[in-house]
Amino acid sequence: MKAIRRFTVRPVLPDTLRPLAALARNLRWSWHEPTRALFDSLAPEGLAGADPVRVLGALEAPRLTALAADPGFLARLAAAAEDLDAYLHRPRWYQERGSGDGPAALAYFSPEFGVAAALPQYSGGLGILAGDHLKSASDLGVPLIGVGLLYRHGYFRQSLGRDGWQQEQYPVLDPGELPVTLLREPDGTPARVTLALPGGRSLHAHLWIAEVGRVPLLMLDSDVEENAPGERSVTDRLYGGGSEHRLLQEMLLGIGGVRAVRAYTRLTGHPAPEVFHTNEGHAGFLGLERIRELQREGLDFDAALETVRAGTVFTTHTPVPAGIDRFDRELVARHLGDDGALPGLDTARILALGDETPLGGEGGVFNMAAMGLRLAQRANGVSTLHGAVSREMFAGLWPGFDADEVPITSITNGVHAPTWTAPEVGGLGPDASDAELWELRRTLRARLVADVRDRLRASWRQRGAAAAELGWTDSVLDPDVLTIGFARRVPSYKRLTLMLRDKDRLRALLLHPERPVQLVVAGKAHPADDGGKKLVQELVRFADDPRVRHRIVFLPDYGMEMARGLYPGCDVWLNNPLRPLEACGTSGMKAALNGCLNLSVLDGWWDEWYEPEFGWAIPTADGAAAADEERRDDLEAAALYELIERRVAPRFYDRGPDGVPAAWTAMVRRTLTDLGPKVLADRMVREYVERLYVPAAAARRALTPDRARELAAWKARVRAAWPGVAVDHVEIGDDLAEAGAELGATPGVRVRVALGGLSPDDVEVQAVTGRVDAQDSLTDTRTVALKPAGGPDLEGRQPYAGTLELDRTGPFGCTVRVLPAHPLLAHPAEPGLLALPDDPGTGGAGPGGAGVLLR
Repeated sequence: MKAIRRFTVRPVLPDTLRPLAALARNLRWSWHEPTRALFDSLAPEGLAGADPVRVLGALEAPRLTALAADPGFLARLAAAAEDLDAYLHRPRWYQERGSGDGPAALAYFSPEFGVAAALPQYSGGLGILAGDHLKSASDLGVPLIGVGLLYRHGYFRQSLGRDGWQQEQYPVLDPGELPVTLLREPDGTPARVTLALPGGRSLHAHLWIAEVGRVPLLMLDSDVEENAPGERSVTDRLYGGGSEHRLLQEMLLGIGGVRAVRAYTRLTGHPAPEVFHTNEGHAGFLGLERIRELQREGLDFDAALETVRAGTVFTTHTPVPAGIDRFDRELVARHLGDDGALPGLDTARILALGDETPLGGEGGVFNMAAMGLRLAQRANGVSTLHGAVSREMFAGLWPGFDADEVPITSITNGVHAPTWTAPEVGGLGPDASDAELWELRRTLRARLVADVRDRLRASWRQRGAAAAELGWTDSVLDPDVLTIGFARRVPSYKRLTLMLRDKDRLRALLLHPERPVQLVVAGKAHPADDGGKKLVQELVRFADDPRVRHRIVFLPDYGMEMARGLYPGCDVWLNNPLRPLEACGTSGMKAALNGCLNLSVLDGWWDEWYEPEFGWAIPTADGAAAADEERRDDLEAAALYELIERRVAPRFYDRGPDGVPAAWTAMVRRTLTDLGPKVLADRMVREYVERLYVPAAAARRALTPDRARELAAWKARVRAAWPGVAVDHVEIGDDLAEAGAELGATPGVRVRVALGGLSPDDVEVQAVTGRVDAQDSLTDTRTVALKPAGGPDLEGRQPYAGTLELDRTGPFGCTVRVLPAHPLLAHPAEPGLLALPDDPGTGGAGPGGAGVLLR
């Protein structure tokens, strides 16, 4: 028989033990070892290491009675409760900044959050990053509100079939067994948000709150009795379902998320967010809901749009157009129009925000990233290289500007050290000797070996093996052998099987008589990605070979709990994506915090911070070799084997008389002391605060309703007049000698500009100088603002003048351009308008070209 309804029965805690409930419900325990140790001491047999909510639920009444009478335990409990209270309420970095210019609150929207294994609401790096962002914001005292969805089936649990094919299971998650609480109205009824859907339908959602230290994480749950079956399943699983299902998820996240924030601030008194941070395009509809709110307060669409943009930050994580969510325009119009979730908003204006045709895309498609960028005044990629890739990728939204001027900056991701650093590494003193450091590395490696054997046995039993067949697993891996880790999602660009390119050469590395290598591999393919599943199967079949299965293992169901042991236990962390398709990649950062050395393609964060003292860079193919996929992978796999065989393994096994590899431990030490501080999420969140959140809050505060209307009207006036703006005549360097220019010369620039009815206050005229390449394109550019030089001439053209400074030798060039100018613009390219000289007779050039060459 099957139950028709399920309940979670919680124990009734004696008054003296009530603080246990607060400690269990606040996910700070997931990165606070003393709190974890307290609950580990309570765990019944079989629940060692389980999350505190499960531990509390398993305690029987006699055990609770005994604990309530135990003075020693009560003292430990009181100390833990007092420590949590101090953490939650004492001023931290954000409160002690002193400037007082930070936003009173911020809302951070993400489709997934990887906070702890006990709250499985993540699929991979995007969610783990979001979880680390929340945890570091909590540690720093940044007043963040997280907003996401509560998926009743999470992502999926991965197992393997007998043939190595990935299988998926979707266990039901009962919120009563999770560290979450239901947000309720004063009368005790659940708080609820509702979205109108086409055809008179409604989508209702309850709001669950996870306490991530000081940060509340609001998660919307559509599993509500009032919903029809289709709407009830909207939050069934992460990244599941067809196009309409995904659209409903993203509507609930963005539109419903804003309404959830409003309900939360109303019921708790928490300050309303001044800044909204959209973590990837999935949550982009939040900007439309905020426009709707402002229209109800009396602003028109354009003024509301300017207000929303001022207080919005958009982070893009994808370096390829295929990674962006895109929907049919008609589907979006139907769901967001007057018969849908956003009545009163101009549907044509909504669709224009998602138009991807300037990016070379399709006219019938709504692009979530394009909308995200148009709705945010500040945007960023997640590494320096990814910022450059993003500027190229989205340059079409700012026509006429060179890619390096596109207003997308970068803030390199980071990882939350208390979550990912083994306690023993965190407790390692700066004066630890090489021998102590090496012994710690062996201890962590041995712990990983034991964990791998347990997981491997469990995996084989799931695959149908009998216990009597599994004696060989007792000798899998060796705590004294060089251990390389590779664990991540399995899209094709991450190249899970590059290591298998030459199987004979890999076997030789694994079985080397003097310098053997062992590999621990894990990863999940998306359930709909049969190509990824084939890669997993290929790897598993190789690892099943009795000749090498003691040296290479594939562990199914990669997740946070596995990762916490994997990073500290590996000596080398391998990453071999197709460059530049790894936007950042943070697994190697987590490994580095534990003294694990990186062996990676120069992509993402490793391109930015690689030094030979921290690890090794895998050479990548270029030119014609890169265009041929087979040849490219052959070359890069050969380079990987060469590095391991000739440089990595010899350094690991080159031991001194004391048995310690001095050169290796020196690299471990440099990784911990020099690289470790760079990869921290605390550094990342501080950068978001100083570079994006504080300026966004200032811009939002400056945009009163009247200023918003004025800015919107100014933009409309400038756009209407811009076809009449032109650079009519340019004189550059006429006072130079015919032979050219000398270093330090200051040639003059004079230009006449048709302003098309605009005033000089509406524009800025610039001379742009720089080096010129063989095609006369300007590089390494600098700008000089030119000043009005008298009144308009008889034809109404405005003269401008200025001087250049020739401070570099070699080919040097200059052009002139006109840009809109307004004090409330965050970036000169923001309006996407630019006028350049286009007649060679003027001495000018088109976009990116040099007007005059000074050699």
